[in-house]
Amino acid sequence: MLTFTKSGIFCQQGGFYIDPWLPVDKAIITHAHSDHARWGNQHYLCHTHTKPLLQLRLGEINAEAMNWGETKTINGVQISLHPAGHIIGSSQIRLEYKGEVWVVSGDYKLANDGISGAFEPVPCHHFVTESTFGLPIYRWENQEIIYQQIRDWVLHNKANGFSSVLLAYSLGKAQRVIDCLAPLGLPIYAHGAIANAQEKLIGAGFHLPAVTRIPTAEQITTASEKKALKESLVVAPPSVDGSNWLKQFGPAKTASCSGWMQVRGNVRRRNLDAGFVLSDHADWTGLLTAVKATGAERVFVTHGFQSAFSRYLNENGIESHEIATDYGTTEAED
Repeated sequence: MLTFTKSGIFCQQGGFYIDPWLPVDKAIITHAHSDHARWGNQHYLCHTHTKPLLQLRLGEINAEAMNWGETKTINGVQISLHPAGHIIGSSQIRLEYKGEVWVVSGDYKLANDGISGAFEPVPCHHFVTESTFGLPIYRWENQEIIYQQIRDWVLHNKANGFSSVLLAYSLGKAQRVIDCLAPLGLPIYAHGAIANAQEKLIGAGFHLPAVTRIPTAEQITTASEKKALKESLVVAPPSVDGSNWLKQFGPAKTASCSGWMQVRGNVRRRNLDAGFVLSDHADWTGLLTAVKATGAERVFVTHGFQSAFSRYLNENGIESHEIATDYGTTEAED
């Protein structure tokens, strides 16, 4: 039912693409990260929670929304969306035509983070999976253990006169980090990109902690405002790492929240003070669990450690094929 073309994953019978990386007429979008949701398509179909995020990132677009479990039929192809657990609104796309079922998972994680919706295994004949962390070394700790490590680190920094700067992608990871920090009762300052996403989600009805948008230099007019920034708790995107922008917070400790922090050398190589292993993707065990839960006869492996993961599946009796895509080349990589 699906083919893998130069524009993206294509359903010829339905006449639509899933997460196309070149502009097309009809696109079904798994989630709002920029490697999966790109500008230029004529029509978008996505989950209800994804629609405001697409509008935030892509502007005025022609977007139709569905809830999880709803069905829509296009040229005989029955379409439904199911929770992927990656970020808010992230969905797996289930397609059925003449009894044949495909599932395109987009990006996903199995652990329920309490914000994104719990991953739902969807039985199918053919399963398209990511493999961002498709090596056995990637195995995640329980989220609450990591959250407590982050809170302890922040309190230790504060007691020693340092600001704490936590680097986290603006959509998905940042919401989890802010949720982790809220119990401390401290003001949480956020970079504009993160504040935009947080405010958009709160406006869409999500019960998320409020943040204070980091003011520009022109907006800081009093000594108390300057002092507040120099003793602050900050959530910012990884793009600010090493920039002059960080200097406004005075003496500061910087940490990255990412699955890549599983490899200890990454903290040292990036000249960070700490690294917290917090990922929005499935780890090795999660990937295997998800694949097996579908009961799929064939698995198509996209971005990440796809060669290693695909080879492992084939060696263990699950037919698997590697697929080249343009996913995993932007912020969704962690």
